[in-house]
Amino acid sequence: MKYLKRIIKIISALFLTLTIVVVFFVIVDVYNTAYLKIKNNPSLHETSYLITNINIVPMSKDTILTHKTIWVKNGIIENIADSIRMEGIEIIDGENKFLSPGLIDMHTHLWDKQELGLYLANSVTTIRNLWGYPMHLRIKKALNDENIIGPLFFTSGPKLTGENDFGDDKVQVSTPEEAKQLVISYKKRGFDFIKTYAGLPENIEHAVLEQSILSNISIVSHPSREIPYLDQFQPQISSIEHAEEIVQQALEYKLDSIKLDTIIQKFARTQKSFCPTLTGYYKIFEMLELGEDVLTSDPAYYVNPLMQKFDSKVQYDRWANEKENNSSIKTYIHTQHQFHLYIIKRMNEVGVNIICGTDAGIGITAPGYSIHQELAFYKEAGLSNYDVLKTATINPTKTHTELEQIGSIEKGKLANFILTSKNPLEDLSVLNNPEWVMIKGRKIDKRILNEFTENALDRNNLVVTGLRYAEYLFTEK
Repeated sequence: MKYLKRIIKIISALFLTLTIVVVFFVIVDVYNTAYLKIKNNPSLHETSYLITNINIVPMSKDTILTHKTIWVKNGIIENIADSIRMEGIEIIDGENKFLSPGLIDMHTHLWDKQELGLYLANSVTTIRNLWGYPMHLRIKKALNDENIIGPLFFTSGPKLTGENDFGDDKVQVSTPEEAKQLVISYKKRGFDFIKTYAGLPENIEHAVLEQSILSNISIVSHPSREIPYLDQFQPQISSIEHAEEIVQQALEYKLDSIKLDTIIQKFARTQKSFCPTLTGYYKIFEMLELGEDVLTSDPAYYVNPLMQKFDSKVQYDRWANEKENNSSIKTYIHTQHQFHLYIIKRMNEVGVNIICGTDAGIGITAPGYSIHQELAFYKEAGLSNYDVLKTATINPTKTHTELEQIGSIEKGKLANFILTSKNPLEDLSVLNNPEWVMIKGRKIDKRILNEFTENALDRNNLVVTGLRYAEYLFTEK
C-alpha cells in the first residue's frame, strides 16, 4: 500500500508538472502572437473608407478601370464610381496606383498564427487549408469573430485515406459506415470541406461522396491510387490536386502528351477545377540542386520550426540519399517539372479552371512567399498575366460557394484588396511587395506588414506546435 501511494504521488507530480509546462508554452505563444490582435492595433479598427484616385484591376474582366473611387462600407464594396462625395468618412488617396483583389492560395498547410501574417505580407488574403485538425477550428473562430487579423480562412477536416495507407498525418478509414460518420462529424464540428487522400479505396470513396451530398459539404481530392484516375471526377469533388499525380497516377510515370490529352479533355468536359501545386514539387529539384543550404535559405526559414526539424530535414535527407544512388534523379525531376508546365499550358488552352495552390507549409515551401513562385511558373508555362492572376483571384470562387464573395473588385464583394505601385497585368512581380493590404475593409499598412514578417522570422514555437499536433493525434486518431 505504501508503494502504491508513492506511485500515485509520482504520477500526480508528473501530471502537474506536465500541465504547468503545457500552460507555460501556451501562454508564451499567446504573448508572441498578440501583435495579430485587432484590438491591439488601432489602425485596424476602421472598416469604412473612400479610396480615391485609384486604378482598379477588377479581375471580373480583362481591363483596367482608371481614376476611380471606391466606397467601402463595413468591409463591403458599396459603390465604385468616377467620383463619390461623402462626409464623415476616412479618405485614402490611392495616388494613381493599382488596386487588385487579394490573392487566394487554394492549397496550404497552416501550422501557426504567425503564418497568417506572412500570408498577408505577401498579398494573400484567403487561404484554403487542406489538412485540418482542432487548432484550425480555433483559428477559424478567432478570425471569424475578428479577434485577430489574418486572411479569410477555410479548412478541410483531417485527410481521409484507406486502412492500408499508413502514416499519422492521415485518418485511416476501414468501412463505408465509418467514412459517413466522419463526414457528418467534420461538418458538425465546423470544417468547411472534406479532404480525400491517396490510399482511399473505391467503396470508401463512394461512401464519402454519398454522405457529402446529404451533409452538403464539398470534397477536395488528392487522387487515390486505389481508383482509376479518370473515375475520380464526381460532381461532389470541387477540385483535384497536384500536377505530379497526373504524371505518377494517370500517366504511370510516362510523360505521354497524347494520353495527357484524354485527361485534359476530361477536366474540360466535367468542368473540374485543377490545383497544380507546381511549387511543392519543384522544391525537390531545389533540394537536389542547392544542397543542404536550401534548408536555411530565404524563404525556407519561414517554415514552421517543427516542420523544419521533422519534415524539411527528412525530405532533404530522402532526396539527398536518392541522389547518391541515382545520378539521373535531378534531371528526371526537372524534366517532369517541365512537363507540369506543359500540362498547365494545355489546360489553359482548353479552358480548364486552374486554381493557384502551392502546398505551402510543408517541406521547404514557405507560407506566403511560395505563391509568387507558383504564379511565375504559370507565366513560364505560357499564360498571359491576366490568366495567371485569374488562378489566384476569380477562378477559385468557382470551386466552393463559401468563396463567392471574393476574387474580384465589384459592388457587393468583400473589400479584400492589395495596392501596388505598378499594374500587375504588366508586371506580376509587384505582387511581392504590396503598398498596403485590405482584408474585410481593414487596411494594413506597410509598417504593419513588415512587422508581420519580422515576427514570423526565427519564431520559437516548436514545442507548442508539437503540443497541437499531439492534440490532433489524440483527438482524430
